[in-house]
Amino acid sequence: MLCIDRDDDIGTKANIKTPIIGRDNCIHAGIRLAIEDPEDADSNAIFAAVKLYEELLSKGYKSEVALLSGSYNRGVEADERIVYQLQDVLSKFNANAAIMVSDGVDDEAVLPIIQGILPVISVQRVIIKHSKSVEYSYALFGRYIKSLIYDPRYSKFFLGIPGALLLASGLSIVLNFAEYLMPILFIILGSIFIVRAFDVDRAIINFTRSSSPSSFIRIFSLLAGIMIILAGINAGYVSAISFVGSNNNSNDILNILLNRHIIALFITNMLPLLWIGLGVIFGGHLLSDVFKSNARLLSDSLRLVVLGLFYIPAQQMVNMIEGEVNPFTLISSLLLGLAITLIAATLVYEYYRKKSNSSILPSNSNKSNNYSH
Repeated sequence: MLCIDRDDDIGTKANIKTPIIGRDNCIHAGIRLAIEDPEDADSNAIFAAVKLYEELLSKGYKSEVALLSGSYNRGVEADERIVYQLQDVLSKFNANAAIMVSDGVDDEAVLPIIQGILPVISVQRVIIKHSKSVEYSYALFGRYIKSLIYDPRYSKFFLGIPGALLLASGLSIVLNFAEYLMPILFIILGSIFIVRAFDVDRAIINFTRSSSPSSFIRIFSLLAGIMIILAGINAGYVSAISFVGSNNNSNDILNILLNRHIIALFITNMLPLLWIGLGVIFGGHLLSDVFKSNARLLSDSLRLVVLGLFYIPAQQMVNMIEGEVNPFTLISSLLLGLAITLIAATLVYEYYRKKSNSSILPSNSNKSNNYSH
């Protein structure tokens, strides 16, 4: 009769060393544990093992009862200790089978280990003040909590996001920026959501792991393009703020945001650098495909053409906001750009179609030659 205490409550709470063999010794250990911790279910498991031991004796079986314990940290250390203790018990009482008594799912985790040494003909579960479903739910919940803490796939969100928010809150208080605490938290939380939603972190990791010349060109062009775009946004912002500062009548935020002249001024000063930044990014993709001799070379070229065609309509849209250009002028520019884009796309499509046909024809001719021979 084996009573298993995998997390070693009998040792840590009652300060009793295991293995414990014999009815009286097990009863003493159970009483000692119950006194130290009346709410611990392991003492009830010990008494249940003694009860089953007495029932077997009354039926004429030659049996013995023993208490085995593992380690507080569970895991491999606990299982290894249980194996050594079981071998010690078998050296003193030569049993040919065992009945295992436990108080929960965690103790039953060592069942396959015990079966590797001694056949287990029965498992007795001692359930105290809770149902079996609650016990299994608790074990499942514990596994989820453990994975959220120790699994890097989940811990960086379960612990990383709250940790970043708490760190920002603490620094804001220490640096006397408590009045800006909520905007800072919103910025951090929004940045994390954007990074995760658009897989920015994975893209950065893939970029950094790449070592080919084409990948370095992509990285440089992307960073340079982003910096130029930010510079364009700053140029538009500075020009709009300068206009607002020189105009004393525009003090209301809503009036500033709805002022067509301010909006047009912001876009006008931002537009050139914005287009240059996008052109640098697209150009980096083009050069990258040149180094790789990629079939997407013409598609990247077409992307730059479309970007160039959209600049004039974008400038006309700004003039339309100012009221200087008729909307039909913008529509005609867009239609012209669409026509040029369709022509360029058709040429690219025809090029790819001819290239694919030329790559198929030689293989077919070779097959026909092989058949003729």
